[in-house]
Amino acid sequence: MMSVVLVEPEIPQNTGNVARTCVLTNSRLHLIKPMGFSLDDKYLRRAGLDYWNLLDYYVHDSWGDFINKYKEKRCILFSTKGKRLYTEVEFQSDDFLIFGSETSGLPDNILSKSNEVYRLPMSTSIERSLNLSNTVAVVLFEALRQNNFPGMV
Repeated sequence: MMSVVLVEPEIPQNTGNVARTCVLTNSRLHLIKPMGFSLDDKYLRRAGLDYWNLLDYYVHDSWGDFINKYKEKRCILFSTKGKRLYTEVEFQSDDFLIFGSETSGLPDNILSKSNEVYRLPMSTSIERSLNLSNTVAVVLFEALRQNNFPGMV
């Protein structure tokens, strides 16, 4: 099962959209604190619609707690600071896809410990990045495509 990891997400609607995407792709969601909202947030719940009871998700107190629990798993990081494109990854069915917060992305202390940092191509005419939930969807669907969309029709 593919896992999506959001490190310190800030915007509840983005996390709600990611949660819905995870349900519909048979993927697991990991949320790493601190978060900019509570799991009872009305905007989070609304964006996730009535999928919350179907979502396989975990909340971790910190990056350290998460990485200690899953240190044997392959973690692939996505950042605007990545040097290689997400299309260069040969995804495996049990990868952990790691994404940072909406305003600051993944912290340097996480990025500096990995050789697996990728990015999505974006226009250079503006110094902004693609919405987090859109980025997750693009990467997750490429990973699932490479694995023949397991459990999906």
